[in-house]
Amino acid sequence: MADTAVKDAEFKTEARFEGMDYHALNAMLNLYDANGRIQFDADKRAAREYFLQHVNQNTVFFHSLQERLDYLVEKEYYEPTVLAKYSHEFIQQLNDFAYGKKFRFETFLGAFKYYTSYTLKTFDGKRYLERFEDRVVMTALALADGDETLATNLVDEILAGRFQPATPTFLNAGKAQRGELVSCFLLRIEDNMESISRGINSSLQLSKRGGGVALLLSNIREAGAPIKQIENQSSGIIPVMKLLEDSFSYANQLGARQGAGAVYLNAHHPDILRFLDTKRENADEKIRIKTLSLGVVVPDITFELAKNGEDMYLFSPYDVEKVYGVPFGDISVTEKYREMVDDPRIKKTKINAREFFQTLAEIQFESGYPYIMFEDTVNAANPIKGRINMSNLCSEILQVNTPTTYNEDLSYAEIGKDISCNLGSLNIALAMDGGDLAKTVDTSIRALSAVSDQSHIASVRSIESGNDRSHAIGLGQMNLHGYLAREHVYYGSEEGVDFTNIYFYSVLFHALTASNRIAIERGEAFDGFADSTYASGTFFDKYIDQPWVPATSKVEAMFAGHHIPTQDDWRQLKASIQAHGIYNQNLQAVPPTGSISYINNSTSSIHPIAAKVEIRKEGKLGRVYYPAAFMTNDNLEYYQDAYEIGYEKVIDTYAAATQHVDQGLSLTLFFKDTATTRDINRAQIYAWRKGIKTIYYIRLRQMALEGTDMQECVSCTL
Repeated sequence: MADTAVKDAEFKTEARFEGMDYHALNAMLNLYDANGRIQFDADKRAAREYFLQHVNQNTVFFHSLQERLDYLVEKEYYEPTVLAKYSHEFIQQLNDFAYGKKFRFETFLGAFKYYTSYTLKTFDGKRYLERFEDRVVMTALALADGDETLATNLVDEILAGRFQPATPTFLNAGKAQRGELVSCFLLRIEDNMESISRGINSSLQLSKRGGGVALLLSNIREAGAPIKQIENQSSGIIPVMKLLEDSFSYANQLGARQGAGAVYLNAHHPDILRFLDTKRENADEKIRIKTLSLGVVVPDITFELAKNGEDMYLFSPYDVEKVYGVPFGDISVTEKYREMVDDPRIKKTKINAREFFQTLAEIQFESGYPYIMFEDTVNAANPIKGRINMSNLCSEILQVNTPTTYNEDLSYAEIGKDISCNLGSLNIALAMDGGDLAKTVDTSIRALSAVSDQSHIASVRSIESGNDRSHAIGLGQMNLHGYLAREHVYYGSEEGVDFTNIYFYSVLFHALTASNRIAIERGEAFDGFADSTYASGTFFDKYIDQPWVPATSKVEAMFAGHHIPTQDDWRQLKASIQAHGIYNQNLQAVPPTGSISYINNSTSSIHPIAAKVEIRKEGKLGRVYYPAAFMTNDNLEYYQDAYEIGYEKVIDTYAAATQHVDQGLSLTLFFKDTATTRDINRAQIYAWRKGIKTIYYIRLRQMALEGTDMQECVSCTL
């Protein structure tokens, strides 16, 4: 009788969906059924119908793998040198292994995103030349560079959903006509015309290759500063911002999308208020910045001045560099503040510190900008010699840069270090389900190291030099909320924060272990290792001096079957790293995963969901609906959205993770439509006190409903 009832229910479901196209089926996610329940089964049917009605009819058919590969190489779709590193027997075996996994997209949007944005198409864009398995295999072959074991492990991890390369890597790997594998870039600009013009040129070069670019403006002299000792000659940073905005608009990546750019400025730069005014709703068109993202670098002293009700001094970068012999961005404002205030050689102006934070909140309230980087928190946690003075388009990359200098003929006098973002993310839920977190992390670190090793951007020498010397990568995470909800744990609860702490603690250990193995295998550590806290051993003190174990029984049960690193494990790892080094200067960064979350059936990054069923606009298709990962009609209570949860619990969760991440985590704060600028100020202070390194966007609920002019980080929102 039970079997009959099940069959009757299935028959009724099939009859209910009969004759509907995939778009209409997906839209049923936005309509409750007769019992007031979300129609998840309609979306699963939509994914199936998308293949039947669209994908299968528009995919080029080949009789065999050999025929397919020969065609794709001959027609210059695939890069032949990638395939030449393997025998055909191995490629066939890997292909069979991939298809044997029986991969299926869990949602319609996942399938739609993949076939719209990732898969290889014919040059006219009308037909598909790859299934998901084919893209995974080619990505693995390209990144493994002839290593059959790594290629096999990569196919296993990606198809199981435990690891997902970032969009540029997954989109481009192995293709003959392709862009770079890198997500985004960071460039510093010095206080001279040579560096400014080179920065604009570099932005054009990097943008046309598909990367978002962030630039440091803190070193550029302010408006009214002298040039060649003649007073009131400098135009300041606003004209530079205008030039950059036009550059990103021009380098629009074959018309596919606008170039993406961001600029960072220290809070104590004299142009800081004019900088913020460029995002005001009523800003004059002469200064209004529409598409460039803004970031402000805030040192601890700024908070202290505001707390004490004092004025804050703004210092001329031109004078600071003359006095200290280094650019303003390489000075610790907190450390040198009183000294610079008392120095008559440094021109300075002052504003009220509390009014500065009020202005900051007003601009964020209106536009969502600027991003904030807490400078001293970032540098206190930095294991690498040097100063971090900026971040990237999505505020998760935090690495040391060094200046580039030029000769009179504009040739390089000294090539400095600029930064590449080599990214990919783990699906927390599936990584935990896999039962071998160490292997998943090891494979992922090797894949991301390959992205760094295979990226050579000769047109921007400082980027190439920085990448070659540092081998820096950023292993990210996604699906935290989905995993916690599936396990019946509330986001931001004691158990939720406890899990986040132990998970990121474990990932750090495995990431360092993997990088140490690579250094041993290659006999090479990153340039500058000897001056790092890894080499001195102080990095490991907090892990050796105390045990790190679950604080709750629930999290202890969640880690059953997983080995949580012990103090002895850390002692052994410390000894090996001090003896052999690590290959990667930086290892972790948590970006605001976008497209890869959809194809991976994940909640984005480690922040809470913004809605139980997300609504997106997808080109000509119009509205598309995406249900939160693992959500059912029986566990809805664990899917509180970010506006309901509140910023404190989000910050608490990020703070637990931040202490184990050498770079940053892209943290968006969500506020109800009743929020005031005072609420935003309180959130900033709370984040700073909790040890948060950066704040990405500020989101108000009406922004989410009505839309804003905010430009999403299309390069690092992976």
